[in-house]
Amino acid sequence: MPAKRPLLLDVSLWSANLVNLAAEIESVAPFSDSFHIDVADGHFAPTLLFFPALVAAIRAVTAKPLHVHLMVSDPAALVAPFIEAGVDMISVHVETRTVSEALKLISRAGRKAGLALLLESPIDLLRDHLVHIETVIALGTQVGVKGVDLAPEACQRLGAIREMIGPHPQIQLYADGGIREQTVPQLREAGADGVVPGSLLFNSRDPARVYEWLKAL
Repeated sequence: MPAKRPLLLDVSLWSANLVNLAAEIESVAPFSDSFHIDVADGHFAPTLLFFPALVAAIRAVTAKPLHVHLMVSDPAALVAPFIEAGVDMISVHVETRTVSEALKLISRAGRKAGLALLLESPIDLLRDHLVHIETVIALGTQVGVKGVDLAPEACQRLGAIREMIGPHPQIQLYADGGIREQTVPQLREAGADGVVPGSLLFNSRDPARVYEWLKAL
């Protein structure tokens, strides 16, 4: 079997100190493969998060790839503003009514397209879209809720998704939610190519050590 590629770190800016966001981005950029930006509309997810003008400002202070996770009811309506803001990848929820339109718009714009799956959703919802995407985000907690523990079923679901996307080597599988020192090894073993760490890095006194440990998994 080929060796595993190093674990990808799609670092969540929701966990940063938002008052000092530029400084926070600079502090963890050496320990990030990309920055994960959650966008929520207060409908699909029970919170309001990030917006295109803010993402454009983030683009101006970092060269790292920006990955927008649209936790919104109508992702197709928001693709163009975030493309204009300079993002590199957009993931949309497979449960939404405009998912197919959104994926087409992302691909036409020359950006990477991904799908996100709610913890409670059947993984078979992904199947018909796999040829059109490069990323799957598997949520391990309830959508739009921060600081909660990984759900007991998360690793089993991740493993099932890993098996489903096996014939599509272009797809990278990310685990999002409940990312802790004790859960990342389990998620990696279940088949995660990457994780979406937040407080694990931002709250660490030694992010370099955390980074090296994660990359060695």
